[in-house]
Amino acid sequence: MWGTKDQVDNFVNQALAKWGSVDIAVNNAATSIHFGPLLTADDGQLDKMFDTNLKSCLRVCKSVLPHMQEQGGGKIINISSVAGLRPGFNLGVYSITKAGINMLTQILAKELGQYNIQVNAIAPGIIKTKFSQSLWESEILMKEVEQRTPLKPMGSPEDVVGAALYLASAASDWVTGTILVVDGGATVATNF
Repeated sequence: MWGTKDQVDNFVNQALAKWGSVDIAVNNAATSIHFGPLLTADDGQLDKMFDTNLKSCLRVCKSVLPHMQEQGGGKIINISSVAGLRPGFNLGVYSITKAGINMLTQILAKELGQYNIQVNAIAPGIIKTKFSQSLWESEILMKEVEQRTPLKPMGSPEDVVGAALYLASAASDWVTGTILVVDGGATVATNF
């Protein structure tokens, strides 16, 4: 599994060797290996999802922190999900881990602001990727999503790029602890 402390530290050290600094860290690792009622998830599924979705993100933050402190600042961008804001249907474990990302973002924003490190998250809706293929291939689900989404029912990776560029740029230097929702308006249009 990717994301052990040694793997993360090695990755950060490689970035330092190549570029000399770590100015921006984007945490985008995720898995969703359990679909169904929350209490039907077994310990192996829980462990893998918490380790990949939440603990690996924390490990990256811990690994880049001393380098960002030393250089006088940096930006950490965590990729969350709208499922971390409101429970996703049959996505209980995934929703909990993404809610954890949101809280981790806000706690670290509060703790790391003194070092000029901004910590924010992006919470996408359904984005057309291989990861979400089972969702967007479902005609029934997509018909429902289409009915409740003011803009197009499904985004593309490019729809998230602008948010990431903003949070990585100097334009967001006074923004921290924010969960930036990129979902075509779905979360404001319904209680899903």
